[in-house]
Amino acid sequence: MLTVRRARPEDGPAFIGLVRALSEFEKLPGPDEAAAARLLEDAFGASPRYELHVADLDGEVVGYTVSFPTYSTFLAKPTLFLEDLFVHPRARRRGVARALLDNLRDRARELGCGRFEWMVLDWNENAQRLYDGLGAERLDTWRLYRMTP
Repeated sequence: MLTVRRARPEDGPAFIGLVRALSEFEKLPGPDEAAAARLLEDAFGASPRYELHVADLDGEVVGYTVSFPTYSTFLAKPTLFLEDLFVHPRARRRGVARALLDNLRDRARELGCGRFEWMVLDWNENAQRLYDGLGAERLDTWRLYRMTP
């Protein structure tokens, strides 16, 4: 049985394991112990910095989303931004990613958002096919820029 729900502190170890699995998938260094502790504090502490939802499949946390609100001045409404969506490879093609995205679409409606947005790596063709199949609009005219403070 598949359930998508707001994460609880006891989901922390599974979440950190999935973040590390995502880092392997993206061929990037994963969080060290200090970063893992910050991730948990920022999810479950007194002042959460993001919302963490998990997908529970038959009693095992197999996927997660990290999201937070931003703001659209043109719409004068919040935007829900999806930072991460990850499903463990052994749980893929079972509707988990779709359920996680449906959950966030509902969450965006609850928050009164005018948009629900995310980015995808240019080489992640499986994810792009999923998003295209859901009717998401690809915005090729925007480019991501980054500065490290």
